Amino acid sequence: MPLRVALVGTENSHADHIIEHLNVDPVADTARIVALVGADDERNRKLAATGGITQLVPTSAELIGSVDALIVTNRDGAQHREHAVPFLDAGIPVWVDKPLAAGTADARAILEAAQRSGTAVTSYSAVRWVADADAVASADVGEIQTVTVTGPADPDSEYSGIFFYGIHAADLAQRLAPGEPGPVEVERVGSTVVVRYRSNGVLVTLQLVKPTDDGRVPFHAEVVGRTGLASRDLTLGADYVVPGLKVFLEMLESGRPPLDDATMLAPITVLEQV
Repeated sequence: MPLRVALVGTENSHADHIIEHLNVDPVADTARIVALVGADDERNRKLAATGGITQLVPTSAELIGSVDALIVTNRDGAQHREHAVPFLDAGIPVWVDKPLAAGTADARAILEAAQRSGTAVTSYSAVRWVADADAVASADVGEIQTVTVTGPADPDSEYSGIFFYGIHAADLAQRLAPGEPGPVEVERVGSTVVVRYRSNGVLVTLQLVKPTDDGRVPFHAEVVGRTGLASRDLTLGADYVVPGLKVFLEMLESGRPPLDDATMLAPITVLEQV
């Protein structure tokens, strides 16, 4: 019997992908979306019909006790704490799709709820797990000196500003240069927010470029080491959420979060300073 998973945050396009890959063309038979949280509107009725989902409820809390896990994928990270904490307190594992929260206070509250109940929680950007990220992370460059990650982000976004898209670059940078981020320096260069800090002695630079109506800069990562460098665009194909979805499914099976609390908190700490 597949685990019963609820999904809140149906306004996010990630909801379409998750339903596609759990219910329509499943990547595994271990879990299935059985309930959606949101308004009884055309968008949600269409998602439910696509995924064969019979339960559509207005609030997430009413599903506690009737599902085995929760996926939180609201565009605005400021909404994540209110959905995640009650489930974690009830001992129900949660995947908080990026970002974990829109500030360190909410992020810590989510992590502390998981600690109190001994329940697994995870959060990450889908970009962290794509094949191009793996290639950069595994490149043989010697002792890493600098990491630069470029990507789109809008500091004026209605979804908690820089957190909405900036989390992709910040989380990938945390994978490439793990550690506790040092003090953050921020500079505006035209329509780009340039962020610099050190992580375990590595100089990390985030270049967060505001999109235009016509397009956006691709994600790009560069790692410079003592003996080499790796630099490439990160291609996000139609199935780019699948690697991250599989990480979540593995967490449900093992009960072990794929990332520790410090790793999940680090990019939130950086973006809060921005």
